[in-house]
Amino acid sequence: MNRRTAAAQVRSSRRVQGKQPNIQNQPAHPVDLHVGQQIRIRRVQSNVSLGDLGAGIGVSFQQVQKYENGRNRVSASMLYEVARRLGVPVAKFFEGLPDPEGAEGSHIVTEVDERIAYISTAEGRRLIEDVLLLPPRIRGRVVALVSSIVDEEIERPDTDEEKITEGRGP
Repeated sequence: MNRRTAAAQVRSSRRVQGKQPNIQNQPAHPVDLHVGQQIRIRRVQSNVSLGDLGAGIGVSFQQVQKYENGRNRVSASMLYEVARRLGVPVAKFFEGLPDPEGAEGSHIVTEVDERIAYISTAEGRRLIEDVLLLPPRIRGRVVALVSSIVDEEIERPDTDEEKITEGRGP
């Protein structure tokens, strides 16, 4: 092959590459987000660390993080391995999704329980663990305190967050 032909092939392949959609810029599919969140929830419920799950299924803990936040899709075989390692049926990861027959194409909207999602974060687990260390009477007072803070924030039209975004500071 001569240089001119090789250069033409390189230019041609660059044009084809340029027309392909950039997968990294596309938002994750709602089902991928849901399955990832379910993996996180089941992992936390099973008291398995990211590293332990990764080692158990043959990937790094960073890869498990990508599965959990929906950045990387989980293949069927990998989902099977995750389910096996966590001791749950594969179907558990799809609980809460609408029936595919009733869903309209790719416009599936998943209802994520924000409470469970928060508890599955490190901050949420730490909060629950710390609160459980308190005597029941004090726990009730902590709940009352948090509720009153929430009530104040809901009633307050000009929040600190708005001040910060406007450049006025808290």
